Amino acid sequence: MGDNEEIGDLFIPQSEQEKPVIEKDFMDVLKMVAPGTSIRVAMDDLLNAGMGALIVIDNGNISSAYQKGFGIHSKFSPQKLVELAKMDGAIIISGNVKKILYGNSFLSPNPEISTRETGTRHKSAERTAKQTGAIVIAISERKKKITIYQGDNRHELRESSEILRRAAETLQILEKQRESFNEAIMNLNLMELQRIVTVKDVCGVIQRFEIIKRISETVKRYLIELGKEGAIVSMSLKDLTNGLDKEEELLLRDYFGTNYSYAEKVLEKMDFDFLLEPFNISRMLFEELHDKQISPKGLRILSKTNILERYISSLISNFQFLDKILLANDEELLRIFQNEGMLAFFKEEIYSLREKLSVGKSI
Repeated sequence: MGDNEEIGDLFIPQSEQEKPVIEKDFMDVLKMVAPGTSIRVAMDDLLNAGMGALIVIDNGNISSAYQKGFGIHSKFSPQKLVELAKMDGAIIISGNVKKILYGNSFLSPNPEISTRETGTRHKSAERTAKQTGAIVIAISERKKKITIYQGDNRHELRESSEILRRAAETLQILEKQRESFNEAIMNLNLMELQRIVTVKDVCGVIQRFEIIKRISETVKRYLIELGKEGAIVSMSLKDLTNGLDKEEELLLRDYFGTNYSYAEKVLEKMDFDFLLEPFNISRMLFEELHDKQISPKGLRILSKTNILERYISSLISNFQFLDKILLANDEELLRIFQNEGMLAFFKEEIYSLREKLSVGKSI
């Protein structure tokens, strides 16, 4: 795969490669402040007005890290939050972001908690988030940026235009990978019917599956940050990944049988750089030579025909592998299909598959 290094450099922008991976639970935080939400409207209004602010979303555990200001206890609105930000101190919001609880509050986290920040506001925000686990938002009027903290997580929000640009670039890479995958899976289909599949061939397709999956996860992170503004990106992602999860499951079941879930777990643990070398996949999954010839059970290929599932199950149960199914004589096959008509239909379906693949059609 000649462009592997390029993919590694491009599908996650260089500036992001130096940042820690966003934890899965933190995705919910990003959804809460995505474009189109009321709190994001307030945050953008503050930024555009050149105002700074400290906002704490109460999780029931913040009492140890702040001193209450004056009580507000009114329904949340972007306008009210902007007005309160004109005063010093932090603004405390309810956990469901429906009420403003306090204004002019003073954050007093443990000063011995380590922080990567330099400004007083951002130091207080990070320490409070680490100490309490609450979501703390720091808006800097000088640097014109919004930073979200929760626990050890830190994330700087970006403008939608920048995220859209990066998402578009990543989708272009994903589109190229989908084209490469389509070519690889067509070749595998043909080789399975010709009974000449090797470990290398299967690992090449698995590699494409996993690369697409990881690039898709990057786009999904962008979608969370885009909120309602990511509709077009979301549609493009669905088009490019349609049917792939099911196809990969069938392929793994074909070559690993009942152990396919173990193969899935092994692949999940592979980091991107390790995955870029197909030999690593064959070593971890097959423990066989790269050029060793193997045969699938036939579940994936046969599911692309109009043969009933019960016949497919019977074929695999009786013959174990696709090679043996394709080499079976009429007498052996009649034990499965019971009559000449169904046997003839089976042969027609296999012939049709071969014809489509021989002229380069997808199945």
